[in-house]
Amino acid sequence: MGVHLLSQMATCPQCGFEQEGGEECLSCGVIFARYRPSRSFGTPRPAAREPEPRAAGPSALVLFYRIFRWVVLAVVVFVVFLILKKAPPPPVASDPEAPERLEAKLDAAERAAQFGMPHTLELDSAEINHWLQSNLALAREPGAAPPVAGADEPTLEEVQSSVRDVKVVLVEDRVRAYVLFDYHGKDLTLTLEGRLRAENGYLRFEPTEGQLGSLPLPPAALDRATRRLFDDPENREKFRLPPEVSDLRIENSELKVSYR
Repeated sequence: MGVHLLSQMATCPQCGFEQEGGEECLSCGVIFARYRPSRSFGTPRPAAREPEPRAAGPSALVLFYRIFRWVVLAVVVFVVFLILKKAPPPPVASDPEAPERLEAKLDAAERAAQFGMPHTLELDSAEINHWLQSNLALAREPGAAPPVAGADEPTLEEVQSSVRDVKVVLVEDRVRAYVLFDYHGKDLTLTLEGRLRAENGYLRFEPTEGQLGSLPLPPAALDRATRRLFDDPENREKFRLPPEVSDLRIENSELKVSYR
């Protein structure tokens, strides 16, 4: 840098002294044209730091899988809890005169059938429950063989051998049945409600709601299971009504069986 190039105030690059032109600094004597900045002057500009790599977190799919796994586990535990939680039996009115009334009504129906006279047998909840307790084997006898494990569809005899208690309540035009049964040493309950009717000489049941333990059962699953039970060739004949029975229905909380 020459003096001929300096037309205004010049600042010494070494000491910072300001002067008008000149080839050298009047303060420190450095010659401007030969001046080379040394490393001691100024602070070198630090190099730009590269950003530190961020720790890779779980992807959205992995996070969803973890949350979904715990949700499914919680739902399964809750469902098992509801299944194992036994539902309380329906209240059944105790009627000490029910056995005598039942016997008298059955005798009247039998006499009417012998003489070919039409007759309608009307039974209330107390009479039906007495008949069930008297005619169903509700407890497995000691030493009896348990139901065969691994069978695809248990037979009615296998199901009956595991039943410990049955209670029935008639509500308007519906029947509500409560069943306590043994499943591999654990007592479970099944509650079903629906309508009974006769169809082409066979007993039919149309479920409206149900619970396994305290777990509500989907209506579609109930309907599908009921159809499979009543339409299965091995079980169908067991639901055939006696030939003298023309109709069966529930009205005003009573079971009415019509005889020809």
